[in-house]
Amino acid sequence: MNRALAPALLSAAALALSAGMAAETRIEKTLKLAPGGEFRLDTDLGRVSVTGSSEPDAHVVITSKRKELEELLTFRFDEGANGVTITARKRHKFDWFGNSGNVTYEIRVPAETRVSIETSGGGINISGLTRDANLNTSGGGIGVKDHVGNVDCDTSGGGIDLSNIRGNVRAETSGGGVTAVGVEGSVSAESSGGSIELERVTGDIKADTSGGGIRIVEAGGRVNADTSGGGIEASFARGNAMGGSLETSGGGIEVTLDPSVDLAIDASGNGVRTDLPLRIRGEVRRGNLSGELGKGGNTLRLHTSGGSVRIQGL
Repeated sequence: MNRALAPALLSAAALALSAGMAAETRIEKTLKLAPGGEFRLDTDLGRVSVTGSSEPDAHVVITSKRKELEELLTFRFDEGANGVTITARKRHKFDWFGNSGNVTYEIRVPAETRVSIETSGGGINISGLTRDANLNTSGGGIGVKDHVGNVDCDTSGGGIDLSNIRGNVRAETSGGGVTAVGVEGSVSAESSGGSIELERVTGDIKADTSGGGIRIVEAGGRVNADTSGGGIEASFARGNAMGGSLETSGGGIEVTLDPSVDLAIDASGNGVRTDLPLRIRGEVRRGNLSGELGKGGNTLRLHTSGGSVRIQGL
């Protein structure tokens, strides 16, 4: 090769590659979907966003910023009496250039749509829906807001953030924490990669993490919380006498209760303090306290091997 031409050829090749990577391709589809139907997406690549609308049908826009969509994925679009199904599979087994983050799905469906989303290559966000949702990703976080219906979500690649939910929630992640604010229903939250923060949950709570602390504000139902990665801070809503169990080996426990409720309390740790008018049961021992608040009732068990226990009133 002529040495004088080599730099020019390399430069031209680099420009061509850059132009190819910068190009955006898209697929737009409108699929028949009546309110009350189901929308299902199963894709090997891509971030997914689904928004509820007052309009009929599913409006789908799929984009890729680096490579032609048809070079990355094969698509199948199915319309049926029960709903819409989109399936997208990788053309190549390995995605060396991380194209998953450059494929996006922007979807608008009738608000009264059940959704089932599964992606191996990106996060999932949904909002404004009024039916049950099943969300699963191994490549990013999950966000749900302004939702009416049960939510079942699972990710191994990020955190889970939920707000303004009217329904029961199951949230599981091994790649981040779980946050939920304003849930009219029960919450089951599990994480091996971060903390759990729940606020204004009206139903029962089950929170389990090995990756951080647990913080619960204004719990409206029974609380079962377990962590080996931090402390537990929990406040029970006024009038809540459902009890539960809080246990940690990674920190202390601080609990706030309505002093007017009837509750049995069994606490143990490296010291127990309370300013509530408890009637003590049995023998008083260092680091252990058993007693009754009011007339007694459901039991609230508090145990830590990594700190102290503090019980206080609202």
